Amino acid sequence: MAKNSRIEAVERATGRSWDDWLAYFDSIGAAKLSHHEIATALIAELDGKVDNLGWWAQATAVAYEQHVGRRVPGQRPDGTFQTSVSRSTPLSMDALMQAWTDFAAADQAVLDMIVGEVRVSGTANRITWRAKARDAESIIVISEPKKDGTASLVVQCIGTPTLERNVEAKEAWTTITARFTAGL
Repeated sequence: MAKNSRIEAVERATGRSWDDWLAYFDSIGAAKLSHHEIATALIAELDGKVDNLGWWAQATAVAYEQHVGRRVPGQRPDGTFQTSVSRSTPLSMDALMQAWTDFAAADQAVLDMIVGEVRVSGTANRITWRAKARDAESIIVISEPKKDGTASLVVQCIGTPTLERNVEAKEAWTTITARFTAGL
């Protein structure tokens, strides 16, 4: 059974013990359901009981899948992995994304990891920098505003083929992100 550090958070957010959740999963036959089917059932079960309904439905489904050994932490429903690194910065959301875009265009480690064109898009709530990487991985860098007018940088590496590659990606992006934020 894979250890899941999110079980306590699910219990706190939903007001249900993990044993109660396990009984619920048994009652809906979750062992034979896909991730999508479990999450859909959880949306109905949690409706009106939690804020951010979709997020908690996903988190609870993932906690169950990890509990029964269907996936390990960091593993996606398709069997690939994802990792992320985040840092608070003193910059505004727009200034942070401009600084990241300039940094990424000149940093050899970033350039060596990405293939193809970089795309940048945004809304009032976030700006996203996207690139394809080796082995069909995707790199997503997000600038999100904080309440004090500053912004956080979140780097996600999605689609790593193995847990070992996921660890390598986390280490690489942690180093890159530290180098970037040190220059702010």
